Amino acid sequence: MEHIGRKFLFVMTILTVSIYPLMAQGNGSGGWFGYGLIFVAVIVILGAVVVVSESLLKVEAKRAGVDLQKDNSGLFGGFNNPFRSKFPKYLRGEKLHLLKKGHDIKLEAGAKASKPELIHTTRYALQPTNYRGIRPIPKLEVEEGQDVLAGQPIFYDKEHPEIKYVSPVSGEFVELNRGEKRAITELVILADKEDIKYKEIPSFDVKGSDRTALKQHLMAYGAWPLFNERPFDRIPNPEQDPKSIFVTTFDSSPLAPDFGIIVEGKEAEFQQGLDVLNELTDGKVYLGLDARGREQPHAAFAEAKNVEKHWFRGPHPSGNVGVHIHHVDPIRTGETVWTVDVQNVITLGGMFLHHKFIADRTIALVGNGLKEPKYIKTIAGANVGELLTSNLQEGGNRIINGNVLVGDVKNENQYIDFNTRQITVIPEGDYYEAFGWLIPGALRPTVSRSYPSFLFPDLEFKADTNSHGERRAFVVTGQYEKLLPMDIYLQHLLKSIMINDFERMEGLGILELSEEDVALAEFACTSKIPLQQILREGLDYVQTQM
Repeated sequence: MEHIGRKFLFVMTILTVSIYPLMAQGNGSGGWFGYGLIFVAVIVILGAVVVVSESLLKVEAKRAGVDLQKDNSGLFGGFNNPFRSKFPKYLRGEKLHLLKKGHDIKLEAGAKASKPELIHTTRYALQPTNYRGIRPIPKLEVEEGQDVLAGQPIFYDKEHPEIKYVSPVSGEFVELNRGEKRAITELVILADKEDIKYKEIPSFDVKGSDRTALKQHLMAYGAWPLFNERPFDRIPNPEQDPKSIFVTTFDSSPLAPDFGIIVEGKEAEFQQGLDVLNELTDGKVYLGLDARGREQPHAAFAEAKNVEKHWFRGPHPSGNVGVHIHHVDPIRTGETVWTVDVQNVITLGGMFLHHKFIADRTIALVGNGLKEPKYIKTIAGANVGELLTSNLQEGGNRIINGNVLVGDVKNENQYIDFNTRQITVIPEGDYYEAFGWLIPGALRPTVSRSYPSFLFPDLEFKADTNSHGERRAFVVTGQYEKLLPMDIYLQHLLKSIMINDFERMEGLGILELSEEDVALAEFACTSKIPLQQILREGLDYVQTQM
């Protein structure tokens, strides 16, 4: 109502100034004074009608999920810029989802759009811990010291020996690293210095074969781990078909890479991958596209065939695949949905076009802990230290495999994950703030108005790892629901997880969530509660009960 009142006050001020001379002349003539009063009364009535009409329009817009202010709509929609259209032309006639809940965290040191720099490291690692749902000690098919080809099976899970996990590069298998309880964490390969040698994948007629044969082909040649099954985010069960498959073509998280740069030059592989996905479900393949910009996304996405396109417009987490699933084809009890990363779709398509398992990865190196944020091109499982050689700022830095909300901490001796598309480096926030928010300090990213940061919505902030507080009592604040664009009472769900109330967890929608969906709420949490950890514990518990 405040913006309506300001508009009405502005109009009234102009009109009052305009009729003041007439009213002044009324001192000598009662007629002019009376006409002035009637004029003001008419304007007041019209103003009241405008205010009520705008309010009713706002109610209907809220019911329909439309943000009048953000989308330049309403009775005064064109007041600020009458020549600007409501939405870009490329959205006309498309399935558009307008999301109001969420928050964009804008940070400094993003990677500028440019051709990725090619970096080939000396060592790569296949990491069983990247694949949720398999046993911690898989069965190896190679021995240390043995030469391997890119695409050659390296290990398999004993419960599903038909699903092969293959090497991303060719070279010598030189090292096996173990973690807690002797779990295998890394299978390290010393890569060939020359060109990569690939294991040949036989031709396969996707259209002329049945689904069972296609599944067997994908499992035998390393493609099955490219898929992710929800709920639970695990390797899919080969015996169950998904009701639908989702591919999201953008990421709304802080400093996220531009997927247009990732798909550039791989348009044919991407489309071929989508065609293969269509053969794996009786439902639809849904493509989530970015509707936030004035320009249309990359043609490989906007003009993709054999998919149902859905456009999403709004703040983070509008790019999360879980949000797309919730608004397009929600997961019910007993159902499964697959999600596939864009780079995995490209790898899948390359298997059928080039008959090779090509695990190339385009990665954004970002964060103010780097000297030069940039895009690079490497291969899945590359050594972290070699990717960041001579690019780290002096002082203590934290290397995050992913974004600042959901990434895992890595050191320079470790390796990127199979699905990595972003590495973020930010300074360690190992300092103490006396009196915390009570004392004015530097601007920082926040969803509250305790700091003046909210006055500068487009300002980019310097990030570090300081959490600006410690864990406190878990109190009801209503923060979470304002940041999650799903019909889920997140705070109630988390409390049901903490008491292991299975029926309540299921009823409150735990099957629709993954860690990335609650990461923004964890960032904003006044109580500093580890929401992602709690959610994963709940998902693991539900999985044991189903």
